[in-house]
Amino acid sequence: MRDKFLDYLQFEKRYSPHTITSYRRDLEDFYSFYLKTESSENLLNVDKKIIRNFVVELSEKGISKRTVNRKLSTLRSFYLFLLKLDEIKVSPVESISSLKFYPEKQIPISQDEMGVLQNEVFSDVEDLLEKSIVEILYQTGIRKSELCGLIFESVNLEENELKILGKGNKERYIPISEKLSSLLKDYLKIRKPQEEFKSYFFINKKGKKLTEKFVYVVVNKYLSLITSKQKRSPHILRHSFATHVLDNGAEISKVKKILGHSSLASTQVYTNANIEQLKKVFNQSHPRAIKKEEL
Repeated sequence: MRDKFLDYLQFEKRYSPHTITSYRRDLEDFYSFYLKTESSENLLNVDKKIIRNFVVELSEKGISKRTVNRKLSTLRSFYLFLLKLDEIKVSPVESISSLKFYPEKQIPISQDEMGVLQNEVFSDVEDLLEKSIVEILYQTGIRKSELCGLIFESVNLEENELKILGKGNKERYIPISEKLSSLLKDYLKIRKPQEEFKSYFFINKKGKKLTEKFVYVVVNKYLSLITSKQKRSPHILRHSFATHVLDNGAEISKVKKILGHSSLASTQVYTNANIEQLKKVFNQSHPRAIKKEEL
């Protein structure tokens, strides 16, 4: 049933390979736990007590609450799938609540720090691939998985535009600056892909598709040169992009579209929009907020 569920996610829900890998890993973790504690392979016989015991074991191992909740979400989806197939009558996860936690505050890299990176650090860097990785992440806010999977034909340097295939195979278009286009054109002069990887835009020095680990290492290396902040990952560049464009007057709805979010709430979390800016938007735009002297 696990394989059938994963096929359903891939071919009907059209989830990305990265997302399906996460679902598979979560299911395998639960299956291993179930086999060890119950000496059974039949996941149809799981009850809510077993789910709770699974959560307890994960917590005792020091697994973060965010990760525990993700695994619970995977199991919810899996058993809802079994309900639809009429394989079970009641989902064992139905009455299990997610763990409460306060998300760690994301502190973006400042605009001044990014200025130092561009004007001082990168002025002495000759590696066009590494510079391109950091700049495209910061200037577009795309995810590291989207960068690694970026197709050559989806990069239009004449029109200064990228076509990004995001979560749920949803396409979105992102404009890029002339300066970034110029950098990417320079990178193309040294790009030498192996035949089987030539469809990918970004290629490592061995001619292969980039890995997410490689992208993380590159970003961490350069951010370590300009900041003492703890978070120095590709995601913090995405967060910094959104924060900076919002602080400079971009509309939240447009930032949402560029980031590929399905809800405005998700964008507000990423951008860490402060209440004063939201008040400003409200006072300028909402008819209830128009001052009497303006009438």
